[in-house]
Amino acid sequence: RGETMHKKITALVPMRHHSQRVPGKNFRVLDEKPLYAHILDTLKAVPQVTHILVDTDSPVIVEGIKKDYPTVQCVERPEALRADDIPMNEVLMYDTSLVESDFYLQTHSTNPLLQAETISRAIQTLLKLYPAYDSLFSVTRLQTRLWDGLGRAINHNPDILLQTQDLPALYEENSCLYMFTRDVLMRKRNRLGDRPYLFEIEADEAWDIDEEIDFKLVDLLIQARKSDGKASQS
Repeated sequence: RGETMHKKITALVPMRHHSQRVPGKNFRVLDEKPLYAHILDTLKAVPQVTHILVDTDSPVIVEGIKKDYPTVQCVERPEALRADDIPMNEVLMYDTSLVESDFYLQTHSTNPLLQAETISRAIQTLLKLYPAYDSLFSVTRLQTRLWDGLGRAINHNPDILLQTQDLPALYEENSCLYMFTRDVLMRKRNRLGDRPYLFEIEADEAWDIDEEIDFKLVDLLIQARKSDGKASQS
């Protein structure tokens, strides 16, 4: 336990200036602060995170971070890594070359409902299981009847109508959390190693803002959390 506390863990948060579906998504105001501020506040509350690095091509985000998050390292994404079709793993190769760390934890500004306790639990899980598991990524449990495009059942027998909660679970990669070493990234050019651990998180934390409606739904969930918090205090 003492050894794990001395590991350097850098959180990487890539943030683009433009968004294809929701204009100015990463710095749009959600619950009275820019979207990117939610994940930065969350990461600052995670005791195991020793450093936060934001990689961006956005002057708006650079200015906001300099003003409100002086302890967060903000780097300008190189021109060669700015195109829409550049794989995230290539961006991470660059980011991990800038700061030496035992482990890297990558998340997104589009995951504003992710909780500090969940991130902390994910870090503790991999530190405890490493090197038997060499990386970790977050998943959401799916227990629903799935079909392919040709109308073939994927995870159930249509002749045996099981309740959905009795179906074998499948897991969706939800893009909320990845944890890896630079060695894994360099060797595989991928943040997933040879033996990744699937870290399950609750669906209400795994919301990824991708469409306009996601903004509205996430805002409703934030207000509901606040109401629940007030109710439990009274």
